[in-house]
Amino acid sequence: MPETIEEKCLSKGVKLTDQRKVIAQVMSQSSDHPDVDELYNRVSKIDPKISIATVYRTVKLFEESGILAKHEFKGGKARYEELNEGHHDHLIDVKSGEIIEFVDEEIEKLQRKVAEKYGYKLVDHKLELYGIKKKS
Repeated sequence: MPETIEEKCLSKGVKLTDQRKVIAQVMSQSSDHPDVDELYNRVSKIDPKISIATVYRTVKLFEESGILAKHEFKGGKARYEELNEGHHDHLIDVKSGEIIEFVDEEIEKLQRKVAEKYGYKLVDHKLELYGIKKKS
């Protein structure tokens, strides 16, 4: 069973105040990639005393501690997701902002093939695809 953000904080020695616990819990329960404003809106419904500055500081701390990943998708605010083992890529709907995570072995093979063609061993990559949903 994967670790929650709260458990990752404890294992990495990140001090968890009550407010950080709420932020960690909300982030762990997020199935999307919220920006700080979205995260603040969700957190403030649970604890209205949490300020947006606290959310910014906590997200930065979690990012620096290797608990959250920051994504700066084209044309928008920085978005965050829990940093997990296992690689995935992103498909971003430029109209709605919806973000779809996916893994495609053909793309992975092609990227390794391109790196090898130019004399490299691929050690990491980031793929972001941008699109508009087709009408059904």
